[in-house]
Amino acid sequence: MNVFITAVSAYLPGQPVRNDDIERYLGKVDRIAAKTRQIILANNGIESRHYAIDPDTGATTHSNAELAAEAVRLLPAGSALPSRAIGCLCCGTSSPDQFMPGHASMVHGELGFGPCEVVSTAGICLSGITALKYSAMSVALGFSDRAVATGSELASTFMRTAFFQAMHGVGEQSGNRTQHPAFSFEAEFLRWMLSDGAGAVLIEKEPTAGRHSLRIDWIEVVSHAHCLETCMYAGAVKQEDGSLRGWREYAGEGEVPRQGVFTVKQDARLLNREVIPTLVGKSLPAIAAKHGIASGDIDWFLPHYSSQYFREPLLRQLREIDFLIPEERWFTNLAQKGNTGSASFYIMLEELFSSGKLQSGDRILGFIPESGRFSVGWTLLTVV
Repeated sequence: MNVFITAVSAYLPGQPVRNDDIERYLGKVDRIAAKTRQIILANNGIESRHYAIDPDTGATTHSNAELAAEAVRLLPAGSALPSRAIGCLCCGTSSPDQFMPGHASMVHGELGFGPCEVVSTAGICLSGITALKYSAMSVALGFSDRAVATGSELASTFMRTAFFQAMHGVGEQSGNRTQHPAFSFEAEFLRWMLSDGAGAVLIEKEPTAGRHSLRIDWIEVVSHAHCLETCMYAGAVKQEDGSLRGWREYAGEGEVPRQGVFTVKQDARLLNREVIPTLVGKSLPAIAAKHGIASGDIDWFLPHYSSQYFREPLLRQLREIDFLIPEERWFTNLAQKGNTGSASFYIMLEELFSSGKLQSGDRILGFIPESGRFSVGWTLLTVV
């Protein structure tokens, strides 16, 4: 591909939120939800995360577009943004502020720099890496001299107790909410997993003199939706046959609140069964063969797993496909930065890029899985 990431940034709103302080931001929960929270937090390994919420007022402090714009503004001063022209701005998220217009248009509006191509990539965690791939292709093909890609999430808007209650169509003192699909384990599970943040990269035709850049060797994106049903979703209700019935069908029947249509849900059993075997075992061997790489070629492995629970299964799967990467070469900041979905890879990459640990010639393998309907992104970067 022969294009280069010349700058990386990350933006995390507010102060780190420890596990004991989550209710202060998201709202109080009943005893059953508190028990679910305890189980999930014990397994996911997240010690702190960030929310775009004022803990004193409960007000949202940033829109998703504002989070992404803040990350772009934090790209190092050496990149001279935004005074030099950007040909393409590509923004990925699973939680845009509105259905229309596109997320990238809103980010461009926040940034205010001059005319450029804007592209919004949809999906869940994978939307950040598809934004990166589009931006890289734009520069590689000569359509843009310079491009910016972002991944950002405002997950907290889906996670607050008040939102769950609104989806149920009841007030705080209503009865047994746990029998309703909006408050099922599939919905509660994600409340204690997701958080807010944004990241950005600048992509150029040449590396920057005098400091490290990252050559994008390749980005591969693979979907397994042809053989697996939906696992993570919002704006729909999953039917017994595994299909989704979208929100507009329920809106016509006045059922949106009662069905909890807009809560984010995940089929945890399907996730556990398929996410590692499918997105690693059935994806990586073919990609490694295509590009002629072996595990010994990798100096840094950046896996975006949603929970520490998946670390050991991931290690076992890599061993089984003869692509074992020793854990001392793994780099993750899940425990301190949380699971920020489409922004997670950017936030990991920024911390590693800024750590002083990278040496010229180091090869970085990124693993970005998405449980929505089981898609995965793999990318190889080389430090120059």
